[in-house]
Amino acid sequence: MVRVTNSIFSGLILSASIGLLLTGCGADKQPDTHAFLSDVTAQDSDQKDSVKESSDKEDSDKENSGKNKKVTLTVWGAQEDTQLMEQIINSFEKEYSGQADFDITYEVQGETHCKDVLLGGLEEGADVFTFADDQLNALAAAGALEPVENADSIKTQHLEKAVEAACAGGTMYAYPLTADNGYFLYYNKDYFTQEDVKSLDRILEIAAEHKKFFMMDWSSAWYVYAFFGNTGLKAGLNDDGITNYCTWNAKDGEIRGVDVARAMLDISASSGFANGTDEMFMEGVKDQTVIAGVSGVWNAVAVGQEWGDSMGAAKLPEYTCAGKKIQMASFSGCKLIGVNAYSKYHDWAQKLAEWIISEENQKLRFEMRGQGPSDIKASASLEVQESPAIAALIEQSAYSHLQRVGGKFWDPVTEFATNMALGNPSGEDLQKQLDKMAEEVMAR
Repeated sequence: MVRVTNSIFSGLILSASIGLLLTGCGADKQPDTHAFLSDVTAQDSDQKDSVKESSDKEDSDKENSGKNKKVTLTVWGAQEDTQLMEQIINSFEKEYSGQADFDITYEVQGETHCKDVLLGGLEEGADVFTFADDQLNALAAAGALEPVENADSIKTQHLEKAVEAACAGGTMYAYPLTADNGYFLYYNKDYFTQEDVKSLDRILEIAAEHKKFFMMDWSSAWYVYAFFGNTGLKAGLNDDGITNYCTWNAKDGEIRGVDVARAMLDISASSGFANGTDEMFMEGVKDQTVIAGVSGVWNAVAVGQEWGDSMGAAKLPEYTCAGKKIQMASFSGCKLIGVNAYSKYHDWAQKLAEWIISEENQKLRFEMRGQGPSDIKASASLEVQESPAIAALIEQSAYSHLQRVGGKFWDPVTEFATNMALGNPSGEDLQKQLDKMAEEVMAR
């Protein structure tokens, strides 16, 4: 039986200062996970042991009983996934019918804030939950996740970047669900050829000629990474897992920080450019004022409904910086499935997690939600390969990097980029602005 409710947990944010080493988790020797999880308190450990002992006893009782044990599980996920997850849970119950008396509840809990809500009360949290990969490190460090038991098998079944996203400190802590959290270029084929969309200069020229717009969100540091990511300038997370490093203000090198800033000012000066949020992008698509823009697969269906056969999708274009053509970069990410280490039915929760990420259910997720599979076979299916948005995302993946930045990254970059979008109206020195941004990004 599947019950669907809204999550009742408001969640308190648990602040943790944990040192993490961010690497992929291949077959190499893994670091000591006891050191990685050293900030989990002794009290939490005692509680966890108690829960495990209780769970082990239940499993033992089940084995020694001729009757099916009742298995109660709570699953958290997005509102938009409700219908999909009902189908997946129903098929899971059918597959394991006779082995347990299932009572599985699906509760709506946004993936973006899953970590904060879960860490507000681990023992009261969901048994199985969907979350964005940039929350993995904090969840693992807090003891909310245990290493995946079938990690070696799962690694061989999923895309390399999705596996990397599911790992922290060399250990796999979650189950890969999607490999589509990135961005690329949408364009209207009534205005652009495939050759045109290779160059941002050309896109802006054509948009201006038709009194239309290319739109990109410079109020989001997530998108602004596109200009810095492939220049040799660096920004990312330090080994402490909290603070950032940033060289976006570098004064030497082939590409300097001021070169990127000037390139952004040149772009914003074009009458064919518009700075706008994802919602504004879709509004522009609908009223025909936007003929190209940067977004992700979540808008594929909506854009297709507006542009029909004229919808095109491609990797991000090159832009001109310091007289050179620079391929625009992107942040990438994945959705993951986590199993609560405090689950009273941990074995069944793991079975359900593996069921959710199976090849067939990832194909179903693509059919119903248009989300790109992390499963290798599912991602290679004809249906997925024929999706223009997924094909563009795969093409862009060669120039993408996993989003691994601390919380101090976002606001300073947004402030800087917003001023560039406005054309630097105050005329403040660009190097001074870059230095301020970098300093704030690296603040402790």
